[in-house]
Amino acid sequence: MVRRVLSLVSARIAAGVLFVIVFLAVFGKLLAPQDPLAGGPQQLAGASWHHWLGTDYLGRDVLSRLLEGSRISVLGSVEVALIALVVGAVPGILSVYLGRAFEWLTLRVADTLIALPFLVFAVAVTALLGNGISQAMITVGVLISPLFYRVSRAATLAVARSQYVEAALISGASIGWIVRRHVWVKVLPPIAVALAQTVGIGFVVVSSLTFLGIGVQPPAPTWGGLLASDLRYLHYQPYAPVAPIVLIMATVWGCNQLADAIRDVSGEAGRALLNTRRARVNRVADREPVSVEGGAR
Repeated sequence: MVRRVLSLVSARIAAGVLFVIVFLAVFGKLLAPQDPLAGGPQQLAGASWHHWLGTDYLGRDVLSRLLEGSRISVLGSVEVALIALVVGAVPGILSVYLGRAFEWLTLRVADTLIALPFLVFAVAVTALLGNGISQAMITVGVLISPLFYRVSRAATLAVARSQYVEAALISGASIGWIVRRHVWVKVLPPIAVALAQTVGIGFVVVSSLTFLGIGVQPPAPTWGGLLASDLRYLHYQPYAPVAPIVLIMATVWGCNQLADAIRDVSGEAGRALLNTRRARVNRVADREPVSVEGGAR
């Protein structure tokens, strides 16, 4: 599937953008030209050879803080997506096979999580457990998990009603074997689409929380935190929010484009497989000899 996805031009562009973002997250601290936490005598200075993006209100180098903050922003969004995947996809698949009681319970939990507001609940949990990035990301991941629950459950229901799965159940195959052998292959493409979309959603949520000062202890830099501090001094530096906004928009755009490419390739692969099966059936029917009365010999 990876080769088919990368065969699309939009997917290659999105992958290139996300590669740059991940590169900044991994090596941003090493690439930072100055100490991102060290202040200086030049507050709110413009762009220069010494400060490529200028300085903030404490004289700290904006480029260094932007590179340093990429790690927390990217890791936070990935953490949100992985937590949502585990919390949502596993119960969604098992709800089809573990009986009505487990199905009813997981559906009610998913409906409850959908009704909870993200920011308000995240603020309440961080106030209860402490203002840390892990607490905030776990909370957001659990709140987004119903997306994976519904996607995995719908895909599993479609597979569970197929004849080959029913035949495997009749022959005595275990539920674990059926999930690994048949269900997971069919559920993986829609989950991959949801995962790419959730990374983008998680990035927006992480940026929103850090913009409000939730999840990160100052003076640790994040893209949302930089955007919040830049908005206070627009009169002096009207161009200051451009860099974090561009990085946030580019990351979300890349995730959405990659999700669209995976969805398109998955649909094309499914149609190609269906056409192949129909062609095989037609070839078998054409090879079968037919009598004059119209019945097979």
